[in-house]
Amino acid sequence: MAVWALGINHTTAPLDLRGRFAYAIDQIEPTLHALRGSLSRKPEAAILSTCNRTEIYCAGDAGDMDHTINWLADSGGVAPAVLRSHAYTLHDGLAARHAFRVASGLDSMVLGEAQILGQMKDAVRVADQAGALGTTLNQLFQRSFAVAKEVRSSTEVGAHSISMAAAAVRLASQLFEDLGKIRVLFVGAGEMIELAATHFAARNPKGIAIANRTLERGERLATRFGGEVMRLADLPSRLHEFDAVISSTASTLPIIGLGAVERALKARKHRPMFMVDLAVPRDIEPEVKDLEDVYLYTVDDLAGVVQTGQAHRQAAVAQAEAIIDAGVQSFLHWMDQRGSVPLIQQLNAQADEWRALELARARKLIARGENVDAVLEAMSKGLTQKMLHGAMAELHAGDAASRERATSAIQHFFLRKER
Repeated sequence: MAVWALGINHTTAPLDLRGRFAYAIDQIEPTLHALRGSLSRKPEAAILSTCNRTEIYCAGDAGDMDHTINWLADSGGVAPAVLRSHAYTLHDGLAARHAFRVASGLDSMVLGEAQILGQMKDAVRVADQAGALGTTLNQLFQRSFAVAKEVRSSTEVGAHSISMAAAAVRLASQLFEDLGKIRVLFVGAGEMIELAATHFAARNPKGIAIANRTLERGERLATRFGGEVMRLADLPSRLHEFDAVISSTASTLPIIGLGAVERALKARKHRPMFMVDLAVPRDIEPEVKDLEDVYLYTVDDLAGVVQTGQAHRQAAVAQAEAIIDAGVQSFLHWMDQRGSVPLIQQLNAQADEWRALELARARKLIARGENVDAVLEAMSKGLTQKMLHGAMAELHAGDAASRERATSAIQHFFLRKER
């Protein structure tokens, strides 16, 4: 049994390529079924997909890696060579280390951010529901969660982190003198938008609106921040009303096009618009960035902002890496032990068979009226003889070298002194 991981992230692949392999949470289960169904022997599998990464974790035949790369490339509509040039592949200890670092926020664009841990837990939950999560991957992820918890409680990795939402507010503050005088539109109603709305609401903007495909969910968020809710279909006609637009939906195609933004700018008499596209794939057409009065930022554009203060975290990172090292060694030790499981099962089965035979014989003797103490004595001798028979046979058989090896093994297993 091998453990391996295949992935692309914000450091290895551009935004538009990551967008081709982004899966909404409700797409992961059917994708897992499709992946496992394409392999002759279904491996344990889980898929983690966020705005910054798409990763496939598997436990099974390491030879399935090449097939998985080809399968993933085909699903994203790109050549396998293109995907390979941007992907990373990791095995066993390196795969475990990567999972632990991801869960701990050490591999995130925002160093130490906590959101990724929840996303990993969602990925594990979906894999379990899909019947794709076995003992090995479950151990890998449960240990990654435990390591992440220790990193967060024992170090200050996340103490200086700047979230994407906070970075968006910081950039907006550079464009607008007073955020209390702007109207902000949030497109979507998921976790990222909720976080962004929380940060902007703290600056008391003039107005807040939530545009979402499902009005009920949008209304809950709008009510929380004292804003209004609107349908996505109304967005093009009302876009000009807003100074800042923050978008993060699960749409596979852009929902804010170049034409809509051009019309909004005209209606605004070319007053500047601040736009942040936190979605992967993009919610806002990339050509919008070329418009003179629009300041559009993507998740990749925010990378420099969120890394502010990184120097202050290096000591904490070193502490976190030490915790991760210990976690990796523990997992690899568990993996090694897993190789002994079939033998342990055989030993237990053999011992149970011997016990059942001697117990049945003893019950028959007692039923005949035999002395109980004598029956128990005979049963204990019978069990002892069965257990030692193989060892005794080895001591009396074979050549001198074989007997010497048998002697050493028997002394180790049967004559150890309890400490």
